[in-house]
Amino acid sequence: MDAILIEGIQVPAALGVSAGERALRRPVRIDLELLRDLSASGRSDELDDTVDYAQVYETVAKVAGAREHRLVEALAERIVEALFENFPIDGVRVEIRKIAPVAGSLQHAGVRLQRSRPSRPRSGDPAASRPGDS
Repeated sequence: MDAILIEGIQVPAALGVSAGERALRRPVRIDLELLRDLSASGRSDELDDTVDYAQVYETVAKVAGAREHRLVEALAERIVEALFENFPIDGVRVEIRKIAPVAGSLQHAGVRLQRSRPSRPRSGDPAASRPGDS
């Protein structure tokens, strides 16, 4: 599978277990690997056939800044959800590093999530119909 790499996104995030830590809104570093077939954009050389990096950055910054997150894992899951909602990707790998998370010589701590786009139920699938649907 082809991938678009977007690395080194730094955005402030209200992230931490304690309210005091979340109030600091310290920067996190986010690396993304967006999985999708890139053959159409490779042939056409048109932005419409791929994913716009600037829009991805704006989406990530919005998610990171929109609310407080106690855990890095929760922030990563919300970013995954927003990317699937807003972009034509088949899968995503998100790596988030919380820079200098504790006093001392620890450079960063973080998580890496890898997710595939959830499959949509087929029209004949019983899961596709909801109670009350006709």
